[in-house]
Amino acid sequence: MEQECVINVEHVRKQFKVYADKGTMLKERVLSASRSQYEIREVLRDITFQVPRGQAVGLIGKNGCGKSTILKMMTRILKPNAGRIAVRGRVSSLIELGAGFHPDMSGRENIYINATIFGLKRGEIDRRLSEIIRFAELEEFIDNPVRTYSSGMYMRLAFAVAINVNADILLIDEILAVGDAGFQKKCFQRLREIKEQGTTIVIVSHAMEQMYGICDRLIWIEGGTVREDGMPKPVAMHYLDFIEDERLKKLNDKSRSLFQDTGRHSILELTANVHPDARRDGSQEVYFTAISLLDNKNKSCQSFDTGDRVILKLAYKTSLNHPRVNFNMDFVKENWQYCYGCCLAKPGDELPVLDESGEVTLVIDALMLLPGKYYLDVGINGPAGELYDSVRNIMQITVRAYVHDEFGPCTFTHHWQR
Repeated sequence: MEQECVINVEHVRKQFKVYADKGTMLKERVLSASRSQYEIREVLRDITFQVPRGQAVGLIGKNGCGKSTILKMMTRILKPNAGRIAVRGRVSSLIELGAGFHPDMSGRENIYINATIFGLKRGEIDRRLSEIIRFAELEEFIDNPVRTYSSGMYMRLAFAVAINVNADILLIDEILAVGDAGFQKKCFQRLREIKEQGTTIVIVSHAMEQMYGICDRLIWIEGGTVREDGMPKPVAMHYLDFIEDERLKKLNDKSRSLFQDTGRHSILELTANVHPDARRDGSQEVYFTAISLLDNKNKSCQSFDTGDRVILKLAYKTSLNHPRVNFNMDFVKENWQYCYGCCLAKPGDELPVLDESGEVTLVIDALMLLPGKYYLDVGINGPAGELYDSVRNIMQITVRAYVHDEFGPCTFTHHWQR
């Protein structure tokens, strides 16, 4: 049987007038009349989707793509310029937590005010008051004026009210970093309980692990339209790949302006996607001519899942006569935490003898790094440790698959026994 649709967004368009700076005094306005000019900025061009009852849907996309605008139109804070949005049921919105709180009133008084805004009657609030206070962990401070609360206490109280109104539809906009880690865990548990009770949830967040843990479906907004709509992991991966491609393009454009040939060998000769933080050292009597990072289809790639096969190709040239050298590589975390490194020749092995030019390949059968961003460093050393070529931060790779309940830079194949 087809599920009942509780949110229906049909061909919605939304524009905003963006004004030039306007003077605040009469003299400024007369002398600078052109400042009253404005441009029309179209945020949403043609958005259509439906949400059935009880489904949790995540809206993803770059900042400014219109995700929050869609939520505000669902709550009727904003109206579309064209199209239609139909919402059926009581709506609780966690968009601007604490909107309507009065700083001179106590937390208890503000619960009554805020819950009334959400549509609860006095008797309903009376029955839920103790649960709201308990969830917010503010028993000791509930009769103090809200202006004496820390920002974390303020947000906890607002969150506790919003999720205890028994709404049919819950709208959440980037507010799940509420309180400390223990309180955040409690918030997620409560959201899962709400979802199991049949509440429809629409959430906006840039944290994909939050989306994986809550959502049944993701909608990717790009260029004012729905770019992709489907199961969370495939949509998220396509979106992250898109963001990574854009990042690399910007880095490449920036690096071309930052790095100039120093008279030896330019970093730009090595790869198309040089990171701006790249640095090169060494005598370059033996030097890299190309550095390539490939996926299991032998395609250039800088975004991988944990467990993926990775191929690193290092092309070189030398002006020396058949030198003996060692090649090495390292993965370093964004915070400069050393994560993994290896060499072509192990301690005690005889170093390979090089021809005038050639290539060495490192195959990583399973990349066991946990999700995050990592820099790639590569180097060439002689028998006595002399540095021929070293390129640090040549490129940045993204490991993007979400791994549950594991911490640190890497993972291991493991199992528990009891």
